[in-house]
Order: sequence, then C-alpha cells, then structure tokens
Amino acid sequence: MDPAVSIIVPCYKLAHLLPQCVDSILKQDYKNFEVLIMDNCSPDNTPEIAASFNDPRVKHIRNETNLGHVRNFNKGIALARGKYVWVISADDLLRSPSALGRYVDVMERNPNVGFVFCRAVELHGGREGGIHSWSNCGESDCIWDDMTFFLRIIEADCIVMSSVMMRKECVDRIGAFPLDLSYSCDWYMWSMLAMHHGVAYLAEPMIFVRFHEDSLTSQYSREYARICAGDELSVLWRVTHEAELSQKPSLYDACHAALVRRAKWLLMAGLFGKGNRISATEFEEILNRRFQDLNDRQKVRVSVYTSLTEDVEKLRYADDPAIGLADEHAQ
Repeated sequence: MDPAVSIIVPCYKLAHLLPQCVDSILKQDYKNFEVLIMDNCSPDNTPEIAASFNDPRVKHIRNETNLGHVRNFNKGIALARGKYVWVISADDLLRSPSALGRYVDVMERNPNVGFVFCRAVELHGGREGGIHSWSNCGESDCIWDDMTFFLRIIEADCIVMSSVMMRKECVDRIGAFPLDLSYSCDWYMWSMLAMHHGVAYLAEPMIFVRFHEDSLTSQYSREYARICAGDELSVLWRVTHEAELSQKPSLYDACHAALVRRAKWLLMAGLFGKGNRISATEFEEILNRRFQDLNDRQKVRVSVYTSLTEDVEKLRYADDPAIGLADEHAQ
C-alpha cells in the first residue's frame, strides 16, 4: 500500500545535520509516510548516515552525479508514491510532532486546497530564534479559496520552502520546479498553485529553518544578486503569462503591475539602503536574456520606465508647499 505522504529530504554536504531532520520526521504522531533521502552525490558520509535509520520507511536515493538542487527536488517528487509531497531540506527540521497529522487533516478536509504551509522558527547556530519574519501570515489559521492569497504572494514570497506540503496531483498538473529558476523555483510553484487552487495556512510555527553560511539562501543572497533579480522578474512574467492563457484579465493586470513594482524596487532599492539593487544596464541584460519575445521586452521596459518616471516626478515635488487659495489668486 502506498504511503499517504512522501517526505523528500534533499541532501548535499549536510550529513552532519541529516539525523536531526530525519529524526524529527520519524517522531511524528502521524505514521503513514515515506522518507526519500535525495543524496545529490554528496562527498561526505551521507550514505552511512542514511543507512543508520532503522526504519523501512526511510529510503536512500543517491545520484551518480550532482544534478543541481532543483533537478534533485524534481527527481524526488517523481519518485514519490504519496498523495501528498513535502520537500524538507536536510538542514531544516520539524518543530512539532503533530505537524504532519495536522497538515494531512487540513488537506483531507479541503480537497480544493493545493498546498498547506505554516510559520517557521529560525535556528541560528543551533539556538532557537524568533518566528521568521516574512513567513508570518498572521496569528490565525486560514484557508483561502479565492485569489486573496495569490494577490499577496505575487508581491513577495512569504513561504519557507521546508514548511510546504503539496497535493501531488496538483503539482503534476502545474509541472516540475523550473530548472532555470535556481533561486526562485519555489516562489514560481507557490504562485502557480495559488492561481489554480486553494491555499491553507496554519499559524502554529511547526518547522525550524536553519540559517548558516552554507545554506542555499545565504549563498544566493551573498553571491548572486543579479541571478536573484532575474529569477524574480522571470517568475512574475511567467505568472502574468499564465493569467493571460487562463483568460483571467483581472489577474493578468495584477501580475503585470506586480512585475513593474518589483522591477522598480530592484532598480531603486540601493538608493534607500534596502538590499540589493540592479543597475539599468543589468536590467537590460535581464530583459534580453529572460524575455525572448521582442514585444514582451518592450512592453515591460516601457511600463517600468514610465512608472519610474512618474515616481521620480512625485519625489521631485514632494517637499513643495501646497498651493493655497491666495496663491491661485496671486497668479
């Protein structure tokens, strides 16, 4: 009999953290699951650690060569036998033994829901921190059956990947994580699922997300600012295109507006000390590499620079005193 849940644990050079992750899964109150340790040809002792779990539900799959992290995610999902799939990085772990049971319960009671997620608690050097700020979607459980959550997530990703359990049939319809979006493949997936399916949120923080120098998030944030920017704009353009294909004009307008806002933020962020920014030259490089159709490039370019010009004009006159009745008569 197939398990209800397939928990995919991608692992590369994280053997020292793998026991904590897998143990947190094996301690779950809900028992009908399999664990697929997706060993991405790791040079450490991942095979030895994977073999140490004395539980038939744990399976070790070792790639002969390193596939890259996104292809490794997709391979795990393709091998999954469960009705639901949950990708948990080997450096993260479940915080509550009731997490899996609560996730399955909400999905079983709401067949329209494509995925469920929760808030995450940060781990720094093994020490528990606070709730991860951008994973905080409120103090109450919620199920969004309309486009409310979709309109929220296209503004910014508010989900920690390791906190998400997806309905596999929904993922199969959407397609795999895009291989060319190494930084934002998960944001694309959540956005596409939210466009076509309901979304469930559990306010209890039931997962730990670990912050360390070797994590993917740290590497990309530090070394690949331009790749991150290109990925973000690509996600928003693809979601915009999906809204157009799905004949959802209001969503198309919302997605296009979100794309323009994100591009403007990336161009201006450094000026206000709010993180990485891109230059106008880098923006043009992104357009030329990521937007294959000339008309698409021109449409985005014109929309962004027109809106940016309007914003600059507003800033230019922001400190001018208001014109009063006496001023008008004086003229």
